[in-house]
Amino acid sequence: MTATVLTETTAAAHGPRPLVGKAALVTGGSRGIGRAIALRLAADGAAVALTFRSGQDQADQVVKEIERAGGQGWAVRADSADAEEIRASVAGAVDRFGRLDILVNNAGIGVLGPFEGISLDDVDRVLWTNVRAPFLAAQAAAAHLTEGGRIISIGSCMAERVAFPGGTLYATSKAALTGLTKTLAKELGPRGITANLVHPGPIDTDMNPADGESAAMQAGLTALGVYGRGSDVAATVAHLAGDGGRYITGASIAVDGGFAA
Repeated sequence: MTATVLTETTAAAHGPRPLVGKAALVTGGSRGIGRAIALRLAADGAAVALTFRSGQDQADQVVKEIERAGGQGWAVRADSADAEEIRASVAGAVDRFGRLDILVNNAGIGVLGPFEGISLDDVDRVLWTNVRAPFLAAQAAAAHLTEGGRIISIGSCMAERVAFPGGTLYATSKAALTGLTKTLAKELGPRGITANLVHPGPIDTDMNPADGESAAMQAGLTALGVYGRGSDVAATVAHLAGDGGRYITGASIAVDGGFAA
């Protein structure tokens, strides 16, 4: 059985461009969900910087797509496990665009397997990338965000419901983002800055394709019985980044087809 994917509309069909004059940084924006987010924010008018760890060609292609549509894009190599590279990417985005209004903590990795077999190197790499990097990026971005600023992190449906074994380390890392998001909301709220968390479910990407080995099982765990697309997650991020998200903060929003239902 092959999992079905929900159809999507193009970002260009959304009419007004509510993010004109804004600048965004999307970590891990060269592929998958991050790519969809970068393209959607650009389509909504934002200048978009994106980080990548490998795959310069993919990152450059996203920038070219943004520029062909009349937008501003910039790609910078940054390993999310490297604290200095994370800080430098934030500073670089500010230097490039003269401001920073939106941070999307999207970059992440997963190490799946039996709990007993997870190595210390696995633990360090996953926690540095999935927890420490969003913390440090938010810390660096907060120095530049002004009223109306947005911090949006990408979690996982496994943060709230672990439906199969083997995901202990990954689920732990994504669950930690709830505490980070809620605390950021309290600390930055007086400055008019919001912080929110988006939990994707099974999304059709090159890392988790809708025709992959475990796709039918994953789709079967959702209420809709289908995979989503990166644009589904990007649409929610765009809403939170725009004026529609002005009174939403400290929230965890599921874009998971009912995985956690």
